[in-house]
This record gives sequence, structure tokens and C-alpha cells, in this order.
Amino acid sequence: MTDTDSPTPLAELSRSWDEIRKNYQVSDNAQYDREVLDCAARLAAGPGAESAYAWTLGLVVMARYLTWLPGEGVVRAAMAALEATDTALRDRPCDHDSHPYRNHDDEDDMYIAELLVQLGDETAEWDEDRPRDEWLCPRNVAGFARIVMDIVDPGSVSDVPPRLPVEAQDTIETLSALLHGYPKPWTDIDEEISSQAGNLSTADPEDRAGHLLVVRAVTWYAVSGMVRTKSVLDDLVEAVERTLPHFADASCAHEWHATLPGTGPDAAELGVMLSSPGGRGVYERNRAESGRGAPLENVVCPAYMAEVAEKSLTLLNERREELFGDRDTSRLDAEYLRADGRLEIEKIAERLDNKSRNEQYADDLGLWAARCYEQADDLERAVLLLAAYQTMEISYPSPPLAVVRGVLATMRTVAAAPRPEQCAHDGEHPTLRYAKFRKSLPHFYEPQTHPSAGDPVSPQAWTCPRFAGTVAEKCISGLEGLYEDLDEDRAAA
Repeated sequence: MTDTDSPTPLAELSRSWDEIRKNYQVSDNAQYDREVLDCAARLAAGPGAESAYAWTLGLVVMARYLTWLPGEGVVRAAMAALEATDTALRDRPCDHDSHPYRNHDDEDDMYIAELLVQLGDETAEWDEDRPRDEWLCPRNVAGFARIVMDIVDPGSVSDVPPRLPVEAQDTIETLSALLHGYPKPWTDIDEEISSQAGNLSTADPEDRAGHLLVVRAVTWYAVSGMVRTKSVLDDLVEAVERTLPHFADASCAHEWHATLPGTGPDAAELGVMLSSPGGRGVYERNRAESGRGAPLENVVCPAYMAEVAEKSLTLLNERREELFGDRDTSRLDAEYLRADGRLEIEKIAERLDNKSRNEQYADDLGLWAARCYEQADDLERAVLLLAAYQTMEISYPSPPLAVVRGVLATMRTVAAAPRPEQCAHDGEHPTLRYAKFRKSLPHFYEPQTHPSAGDPVSPQAWTCPRFAGTVAEKCISGLEGLYEDLDEDRAAA
């Protein structure tokens, strides 16, 4: 057993350190702080000692915790010990052609705790590719000390393998979950997307292309209808507008540019990777090892980035107007009204069938129906009310602001209208689901033209004020709270 100058066996220490590695995303953990400080203090006491490997590799295991929220002075103590170790050991003579640290990357960190146990016991089975003496070599220990320093302060040292900063790895995980449609429970979606816009606006020149590619990725999600806060799209638009001048008049001699990922998670991962020197180093290393992928200069070419920025800005502006701007539905009169002014009931009923094929019609049809409601007679009002209601059920992922605003205005008027305590008709109200509704609505509107589906519901049940009020209240319940702007509308009213 090597002399670690510790009353605690190295195997036990390694297990404790590995627990910190696995649960590094904690704050105000006094126990973790004590363990890091103890390890750093023992390294500082003998940065050139034979046991320095144990404390240095211990800090490799716990390095991610140092990037999170350790207690005051913890990072400073660790970095001082690591710098002393690098100074003491990096120029020690050795006969090795290379050392393990030169091929070490972030995926290898998880094996260091187990390796420490084998290094600490000369009788233990050795199953590593590299000899034990290379791992224990002072120059290798100095290399790992620099690796920890680079993890804690990316880019602060040289002569270490490139790696993604821990923060970048966390961002990739967060964005991957978000863009797959399953955000982590603690993710504030609006804040996460807006933060990527902010990162682009303040990016250093060499990082700008990567941050633009991240914005390209989150833009697809933001304009899909999943984001219901206009300021998020405003932030993205502003960031891209501020970025375009940096690529103005850019030209290149490239015969081709990279084919960028076509899915949000992959596009975001590439962008995050190219947003830091370490990440770009990882990109080039992976490309060299795999023999695949475009040269970095072809990916981040300013002329190419100008095209990416312009396409993203066009998409953002178009969809922002569709999602949050006014919508003109007057053109739909020709589609949903006959020449005599009566409803095209068959077409309307067909598009109220709750099928994915009708999502493309739902928003405009619902808003048009809501706007036509006030000028309609009782018969048409019943149809238009149900059309507005049903389209809001079909709309995916959610109706745009202008649509919700228009439909809510009508539904609130209907819900506020006086209602009798009891229905004036016999029998049940209409069923609003399944094929029965699809057949029953045209029969109600034009019984002479459209045959009934089974026992017809009475016209009085279709036009019943209590039924209308119930439908309106259900629709209101589903729409209220979708947009902050609607709450402001109601407060102003």
C-alpha cells in the first residue's frame, strides 16, 4: 500500500470522492467541501512527494464539483495545490515516450476512482492499457494537475487534451431534453431559450458561430408554438439582428460548406461544442479520429454563418407575426360561406373532426367562427360556437395569441349571458365527440339536405342557452392562462 499520509485507506477515500463526482450538482454541502479541502491540503503539503498522484487524481475525480457551487475558498485552495504540483513535477526526468494524461478525456473521469485503488496496491491486478509506472510518473501527475485546472478554469493551461467545459456539457443535456420535448423538471423553458439569445449577443468573435448555431436550433422549438411568450421570440430576433453585421460582406473560397444537423438536439449539441475553444478542439479531435465531418473552417465560415443567420431571422420574423400578430380571416368567407351567405356546413363539419389532418385549419377556422358569431342568427350561432370550441381542441400544440384572444372574447360573452335554471327541451344535449357529432351537426343545420345519424337531437337542444354556456366555460378553462398578454387584457378590461 502506498503511503498516502492518511489514516483513511485510499479505497475508502476513492469511494467518497466518487460519490462527489456522481452528485456534483449540489450547493452548500459542507461535507463535500471538507473532503475537497482535505485532499487539496494533503497535496499542498507535498506537491512533489511520491503520494502526490493520489491527491491529484482525487481532485480529478472531484473536479466537476469545483465547477459548481463549492464553499468559499475551496476552489482557491485546490487550484493553489494543483499549480504547486504542476510546478514541482512537470519537468522531472523520465524515460516514457508518452503518458496517460495525454489521451484522457471527460468520459475517462469516471474510472479514476477505481484506478486509484489499483495504483495504491501494488499487489492488485492491473488491467489498464498503459503501464503502472506511466501512471505514477511525476510528469503524468503534473499533466493530470493541469487537466483539473483546465476543468475548473477552461483554457487556463496548455498541453492537455481538449474537452468540453462542464457548463457546456450541462447545456447540451438541458437543451437535448428540451428539444426532444421532455424538458427537465427544473428547466424554465422561456429563460433557457432567451439565455441562448443572450449568449449570442455577447459572444466573443471566435465563439460567435457556435452560439449562432445554438440559436438556430432553439429557434425551431420557439417558433413551433410551444413557446407562448412573445418576448422570447423578440430576444432571438434581436440577437440575430445584432449578429448579422459581424458577418456582413463576408466571402469565402470554399467549394462547399458543412451540412448542418437537421434536428434540434443534434444542432444544439454542435453549436454548444463550437462555442468554446475546448469544444472546438474536441470537434477537431473527433473528426481526425473518425475521418468524418467537415473541417472546422467550413462549418464556421463567416459567409456560411451569414446565410444561417438570415434564414433564422426570416423564420423568426414570419412565425412571430403568425403566432403573436393580428390574423386576417376575411378571406375565409369565400371558403366557409356560400354565395347566399349560408354556412358551408359540410366543409365545416369535416374540419371539426378531431383528426391530425385538421390541425392545419383549426386556428383560422376557430377565429373566423368566433368573429362571425355576433352577426349570426341563432341557428348559425350554435354552429359557430361549436366550431370555435372544437377547433381549440384540435389546435396543436396550442392556438396562437390572436386566435385565443378572439375566441376567448366570444366565449366570455356567451358564458356571461343569462341562462335559465333548467333546460326548456327534452332529451340530452349534442355529443361533441366521435362520428356522431360529424354527422349530427350538418343534419341540425340543414335537416332537409343531410340525413340524421340515428335518433336526432332536437334543435332546441343544439341552441339551448345552458348548453352554450357550458361549452363556453369549458373552452375558457382550456384557453385562459396560455398567454400572459391575455391576463393583461382581462386586467385592463
